[in-house]
Amino acid sequence: MNLSELNPPQRDAVSHGEGPILVLAGAGTGKTRVITVRIAHLLETGISPWNILAVTFTNKAANEMKDRVHRLAGEKGLSVWVSTFHSFCAQFLRMEGSLMGLSRNFTIYDDEDQKRVVKDCLKELQIDEKKTSPGMVVNWISREKDRLMDAESFAISAACAPDPQKRSFAPIYSLYQSKLDRSMALDFGDLILKTVELLQDHASLKEKYQERFHHILVDEYQDTNRAQYVLIKTLAAKHKNLCVVGDDDQSIYSWRGADIRNILEFEQDYTAVKVIKLEQNYRSAQPILNAAWKLVQNNQLRKEKKLWTDRQSDKGVTSHWLDNESVEAEWIVDRISGLKEERGLAYSDFSIFYRTNAQSRVLEDAFRLRQVPYHLVGNVRFYERSEVKDLIAFLKVIVNPKDDVSLKRIINVPPRGIGKTTLEFIQRLASEKSIPLFDTLFEEALLCRLGNKTREQILQFRSLLRDLGVKSQTETVSAILTEVFKKTGLFDILSEESKDDLEAAGRLDNIQELLNAAEEFEEKSSDRSVSAYLERVSLMTELDDSNKKELGVTLMTVHLAKGLEFPVVFLTGLEEGLFPLGDSQFQQEDLEEERRLAYVGMTRAKDTLFLTCAASRKLFGQVHWNMPSRFIAEAGYPIQIGLKGTSRPLSVGEPEFEKVPSQAGPAFRIGERVHHSEFGKGKVIDRSGAGEDFKVVVQFDSGQWKKLLVKYAPLRKL
Repeated sequence: MNLSELNPPQRDAVSHGEGPILVLAGAGTGKTRVITVRIAHLLETGISPWNILAVTFTNKAANEMKDRVHRLAGEKGLSVWVSTFHSFCAQFLRMEGSLMGLSRNFTIYDDEDQKRVVKDCLKELQIDEKKTSPGMVVNWISREKDRLMDAESFAISAACAPDPQKRSFAPIYSLYQSKLDRSMALDFGDLILKTVELLQDHASLKEKYQERFHHILVDEYQDTNRAQYVLIKTLAAKHKNLCVVGDDDQSIYSWRGADIRNILEFEQDYTAVKVIKLEQNYRSAQPILNAAWKLVQNNQLRKEKKLWTDRQSDKGVTSHWLDNESVEAEWIVDRISGLKEERGLAYSDFSIFYRTNAQSRVLEDAFRLRQVPYHLVGNVRFYERSEVKDLIAFLKVIVNPKDDVSLKRIINVPPRGIGKTTLEFIQRLASEKSIPLFDTLFEEALLCRLGNKTREQILQFRSLLRDLGVKSQTETVSAILTEVFKKTGLFDILSEESKDDLEAAGRLDNIQELLNAAEEFEEKSSDRSVSAYLERVSLMTELDDSNKKELGVTLMTVHLAKGLEFPVVFLTGLEEGLFPLGDSQFQQEDLEEERRLAYVGMTRAKDTLFLTCAASRKLFGQVHWNMPSRFIAEAGYPIQIGLKGTSRPLSVGEPEFEKVPSQAGPAFRIGERVHHSEFGKGKVIDRSGAGEDFKVVVQFDSGQWKKLLVKYAPLRKL
């Protein structure tokens, strides 16, 4: 294989032979290229595709890797196991799960399914949802599973813990897990947790897979959690030919369980490891890379690397301080319109990143007002739309009748007279007999208690599910979906409603798109079973959706921007308290992750990067006066509030000062520490006026700043 098109560090990574290798691949340095060419090179040197495993985090990345390997290595490349972590584990469990009593037809529960189960748990345990949020519980359970802490182990740990919240959480986790087990269902955390358990509990199985995978390659290693770390370490234990590729400067998912120590301490886990740094960037202009490096080098938890490029630019980076969030949004729309004409760009060449979803509303208003096309990434995903989830739930019950969550969803879809009271009775009977809801539909104790009409509906419903279950063994996914759509009456109902209702017409279009997606799956997949299709749908994430290319300006949170690139990027809301998010008393690790998040946003820009902040911003119904983010200054573009000679001034606002009745205070000097009865402690950063018009600007420890008229402000020196 000709490696001449690779730069020297890339060639070193590709041609490395035996032993562990750590590839520190900075943003835009061609890491996917290195992984795929390395796989092709291994195949060329005689390694069997059967002996290679490559894992990454999103379906898009996995599919891109598969396509590239196929192009580079031909038919051999198609036999390499390339997948996401969760897809690998799902396939592994379908093949080997019988060793722990797991059926091949298990269902994979998504976030919404998990919340439904948790709500049932809270109801049974008589816990108020308002005090214990189902979303919070789902997140907690996920984090425990990321740490390989199953329900039984957690209960033992909680019993000895001084934390009362942990002790109160244990019974919820235990009941939640028992409900999943009874429904023959796994959540995302279970996929990896149970795979690790199987490998650790069955020595012959562990030896089988350790012997099989001579070479393992892991993409985005900085995003791995504890469970994924143990999984990879277990599989690679025999041959130790482990190639991990990642960038500690882009580790931004600790809230999902990612542990940056996995990449930072890789050299401690494996002796004689080869470390290669990819620092030549092929995406961004040098001024953007300079600003990003100045920012991220403030982190202590990182491997030293500095990106460089042959791409120079006089456009580069600018920082801008606007009066408020509305002015910020209007200014951004103006800049986009101007740059589009000036440089001949398309709207899709622009993207706006923000720290929280709440910031999108004012931006959307500005775009709609000016009739500039945009699309919002991170809104309701296709497979989360109600009508789509209904049909998918039918498929889940057809394949796995024990799936209580899906059965409850569809038992009255479309409305068939099986109301809340009937469903509660069915659930109560199922609980008494310790059987799935589906089996309860065949109980005489149920049927004899129902009215004639409801009994007939139950009989028709269970007959439909059984018939579809038989057909699913031989017919295609699209054929089964079509039959569900028509035999349930959904088609007739929506077709009639869509004549006068645009929303119903939209639902009908979504179902047609689902049928199209099923047909596309059948064309591209070697396994065309309903189970395989459900696995593919269940493992889709919002990160896969965020990579779709659409017309219009892209609006998204910075977390969803990873892996993308745009000629022009606006990184907005760079204010203390918002980005970095939180108060001024940051833990070091939290602040460093916020800094890495800003770094990720900056390195998405190819040609031009705008850093914007607002003097005041209304969020969640309250107006906040914030200092420009420290990240702007750390990147080399400081904005000095209230002083002449600002480094990148644009529309610098004069916020209204507050008038709070008080006695005129003493003359405050810049740099002095002060205390305000409402806002707490802070530091004077500017002063102006004289006498009764004497004003000071105070940066409070909360991260906010306020301009105060000393005559009225309750300030005192510290």
